[in-house]
Amino acid sequence: MAISRKLAVLGAVLAGTLTFTACSGSTPGTTEIKDASADFGFQETGLPIVSKQLTLKFSGTKAALAPDYNTMTVVKEWEKATNVHVEWENLPETVFQEKKNLILASGDLPDAFFNTGLTDAEIATYSASGTLIPLEGLIEKNAPNLSKLLSERPDIKAAITSSDGHIYSLPSVEELGLVQFPNELAINTAWLKKLDIPMPKTIDEFHDALVAFKSRDASGTGKTIPLSFMPGSWCGDIVDLIAALGGTPDNMDHRIVQDDKVIFTATQDGYKKAIQTLHEWYKEGLIDPESFSQDDKAYLAKGKAATENLGSFVWWEIPEMVGADRAGEYALVPVLEGVDGKRIASQSNNQEIARGAFAITRANKYPAATMRWADNLYDPIQSAQANWGPIGETLQKDANGILTQIPAPAGTSEGERRQKVAPGGPKANTAENFTSVVAPEPRAAARQKTVTEHYKPFAGNDGYPPVALSNEELQQIGTIQADVTSLVKQNTAKWIVSGGIEQEWDGYVTQLKNVGVDKMIEVYQAAYDRFKKNS
Repeated sequence: MAISRKLAVLGAVLAGTLTFTACSGSTPGTTEIKDASADFGFQETGLPIVSKQLTLKFSGTKAALAPDYNTMTVVKEWEKATNVHVEWENLPETVFQEKKNLILASGDLPDAFFNTGLTDAEIATYSASGTLIPLEGLIEKNAPNLSKLLSERPDIKAAITSSDGHIYSLPSVEELGLVQFPNELAINTAWLKKLDIPMPKTIDEFHDALVAFKSRDASGTGKTIPLSFMPGSWCGDIVDLIAALGGTPDNMDHRIVQDDKVIFTATQDGYKKAIQTLHEWYKEGLIDPESFSQDDKAYLAKGKAATENLGSFVWWEIPEMVGADRAGEYALVPVLEGVDGKRIASQSNNQEIARGAFAITRANKYPAATMRWADNLYDPIQSAQANWGPIGETLQKDANGILTQIPAPAGTSEGERRQKVAPGGPKANTAENFTSVVAPEPRAAARQKTVTEHYKPFAGNDGYPPVALSNEELQQIGTIQADVTSLVKQNTAKWIVSGGIEQEWDGYVTQLKNVGVDKMIEVYQAAYDRFKKNS
């Protein structure tokens, strides 16, 4: 995938002033940023970045188990090497998503956003207002690591370039081939053995196993949970069950690609059929009633309850859900043969090249120093540590100089440890780097094997690629997408729990059409066609 995009390159960053163009509505305007990096002894090359300690304020997200970032070994090492101190205003993902627009629209902006996952719409809105500044000139002058990467990887450059030719956010890259099939269905094999049930291979056999878990109280607690999940989660959704029950692959966005055609799944007959059957499962007591209200914390706690009572779940990794000590009692269910006799694995739209990892705001008085700080994380060794933690604690060099994973302490999953020691942010762990810099951690290597052998052969769709929609396209679909997402989420949960889909389906489809679902898919199709043409 190589897309040629011409970047509008800014004037060089001098010790004095950086001038850039920021659009306000449709009227171009010029905002002058006085770069005061020189006041702190800014150095254009080498480390430290400044001779006099500089303090910057970053806002963004942090993982649920992450401590104060300034207590992390990696962050301490960054500060020591760069002489840049960061005041972190990190919020849990759900809290940050609620407050992000308030922060962006306020007069009290941070110097930069770190780990924000800024959406295309947010980037378009806040670059047009001048809240987020263009970065390509800073990259050219102050980011040799990132400049090299973008020169070698035009697909990454294209993915972070907005339709106006500017770059407003930096990428996070992790090319392991894992995120396309994150919704892995697991089952309690200890219970299967206890009840003398073979591993299910068909959707009917899976249903029957859940019935046995419930009717025979496999946990022995009277509170057996046959199946729990998180609809709309990036890795906890029942998209493969929907595919097996209805013959239609699905994903979190309900937007798939088949034969270069963009399809909205939640209006397909197969989706209706699957939800009808899931309601029957719910009436049988096979589905956890909290599936439609629980957050990550509550969901993950179910797998680690003092008394084991969870029969089956969807998550991207078994140990993270149930804990390392209990992981051996669960196994992945193979892609199930569905009601039409086919085995279908649903492919997500999760991307290995993500936009929004880092953005600089107009409040920043030191953009040159800030960009150099971010560029330090694109050094391959730093990228590895940002992703998995520090050398000496979580990583070690093998005889060939390749970084490998130090096993996590007993009782702690690799995922839990990673949350506590790895800050994330702007980084590039490319497929090439996984052969020359850092080896995939054991669980990742195992997942690569699982995905390659058990999911990819049964892929029922393609994922929607990392297309950067134009401002006009974003404006066309912004409200539509919000309304569509809300309607699908509310109705799907209601129909699984309470039924009624047979009587309400036609009205629901009409309502989706009235709010513009067809227009939304038309826009996505046109953007997809453009992407394919330029690739």
